Amino acid sequence: MKFPARTAVIRIFRILAVAEAFSWAALLVGMFLKWVLRTTELGVELAGPVHGAFFIGYGLSALALWRLQRWPFRVALFAGLSAVLPFTTIWFERWAGGRGYLAEGPHGVTSIPAEETTRV
Repeated sequence: MKFPARTAVIRIFRILAVAEAFSWAALLVGMFLKWVLRTTELGVELAGPVHGAFFIGYGLSALALWRLQRWPFRVALFAGLSAVLPFTTIWFERWAGGRGYLAEGPHGVTSIPAEETTRV
């Protein structure tokens, strides 16, 4: 299977990390309106599918980066778990970017600290 260019996948991943977090917020507001205030189901009906699409897109882009960037399993696991917990995709994107896992160089990760490569 041929993947798009590494820089494109990284850019898509970063965008989807933010979009997934905002769609989580919209879904939570919709659930509050539906279940607590009992005013409307429209928020859930609109935000639910949007959040689902961003969730799946984020997951697929994380899997693509796991392969393209040769992430350790632990990093890929954190990426997946961050999509389940509200708003943590933004935290993961910044964490991974700060540690070189989202480096756009020709050889993927170029500056992983030694302690990051020894722990699994």
